Amino acid sequence: MNEPRMSDLVIITGMSGAGKSVAIQSFEDMGYYCIDNLPPDLLPKFIDLLVDSERSYEKIALVMDVRGGEVFGPISETLTQLEESRKISPRILFLEADNQTLVSRYKETRRSHPLAKLGLPLEGINKERLLLEVIKGRSQHIIDTSKLKPKQLKEKIEQLFSGDTHTPFVINVMSFGFKHGLPIDADLVLDVRFLPNPYYIEELRPMSGLDHEVSSYVMKWTETKKLVEKLTDLFEFMIPHYKREGKSQLIIAFGCTGGQHRSVTLAEYFGEYLQQETPTVIMHRDVK
Repeated sequence: MNEPRMSDLVIITGMSGAGKSVAIQSFEDMGYYCIDNLPPDLLPKFIDLLVDSERSYEKIALVMDVRGGEVFGPISETLTQLEESRKISPRILFLEADNQTLVSRYKETRRSHPLAKLGLPLEGINKERLLLEVIKGRSQHIIDTSKLKPKQLKEKIEQLFSGDTHTPFVINVMSFGFKHGLPIDADLVLDVRFLPNPYYIEELRPMSGLDHEVSSYVMKWTETKKLVEKLTDLFEFMIPHYKREGKSQLIIAFGCTGGQHRSVTLAEYFGEYLQQETPTVIMHRDVK
């Protein structure tokens, strides 16, 4: 059976409002199998399942916090048992923030603290600090997020945990037909229905933009050449900024009426162009 390596399990915990949602998203982007809000008393059983599983889970990150209720108290004893059993030795990432920052974040989101019975954030924050003292003392990594933006927190987590496993920035270029609906996961949607349509050329109608005859027809027009020129400038400007912002992927969707000719031609062209500098995947959603 495959046992997870000793350093492959990360427990994310810390103060409510300190950035655990950003943290778990960061681990997902790095290719970790992520579990949110695992009750602490289930951790030993979860470890047993990992060790006994025939499937190899190489990288796992899970969030445990006070949403687990009173059972969060004995977590230190659970960790000690795990270390003594030598089954697996998790790393603990503790996210911290000062009281003023946490109160401000709760006011911004209009959420109540899980331990604030009277609805006063500071009451819950003080109770939580006492409850988390022991686990904080056992943490290998403590990050104070008081002055960090989400992007900066993500960068810190990547520095600590990514190593050689950092997921590279990937561009997905796709074509689609508006008559079949918009792609809901696209970051950029580019409408190319204003270009001359090969559909109205009888011999080109049954073909697609994957065929040389169709792509040559679409690309020969002055408006197409001008569009390519402007989009090239746009992509060269935007993509470095997307990378700098910390995105792991960018989905660019070209749409025409049926998703057969113009959108396919442009998706193929820019997919090949962008591939020169950045890992790029090309797909055609509606090509028959």
